[in-house]
Amino acid sequence: MEKIYIKEMREEHLDSVLEIEADAYGAHHWSKDGFRNELANNLAHYICAFKENAQGELELAGYSGIWTIFEEAHITTLAVSSRHRGQHVAQAILLAQIKFLYKNMVKYLTLEVRESNAKAISLYEKFGFKSLGKRKNYYQDNGEDALIMWTNNIFSDSYKKLHEELLENLNLEVIYE
Repeated sequence: MEKIYIKEMREEHLDSVLEIEADAYGAHHWSKDGFRNELANNLAHYICAFKENAQGELELAGYSGIWTIFEEAHITTLAVSSRHRGQHVAQAILLAQIKFLYKNMVKYLTLEVRESNAKAISLYEKFGFKSLGKRKNYYQDNGEDALIMWTNNIFSDSYKKLHEELLENLNLEVIYE
């Protein structure tokens, strides 16, 4: 079984994060200073997911950031390198963020996603997110609308069951460092 290593994002990861950021989001992506500001923000929690390459070295496969405010968390970003897409990396990242939310007693998770990003929407729906509205002209690059998606209370019995099923079906060993 393949392994994925989850680590807190640090300054030393930012060059690799920016490579994935540019690949995933094109010209309209976060800057290194933007990520530095996030890493210094007490409300933010940023993680990186690493996988072993052919040489046995760990390489950045994806990352995510959330803001937590009382009982709510907002996913600010989530991206996976093009080389690792379709390998359950995004699922492992979301499961790691949810583990953090359980530990910190955060009940709800929300995000915005491009209305046209069918793959991301499908992933989020798999994790129990539901679209509860739109933000008109949300994306600056093309004026596209964003869907606003929310989970139910992640401490509810039904969400805990969903979470357990997602963990069981993940075809990766997740190691937290």
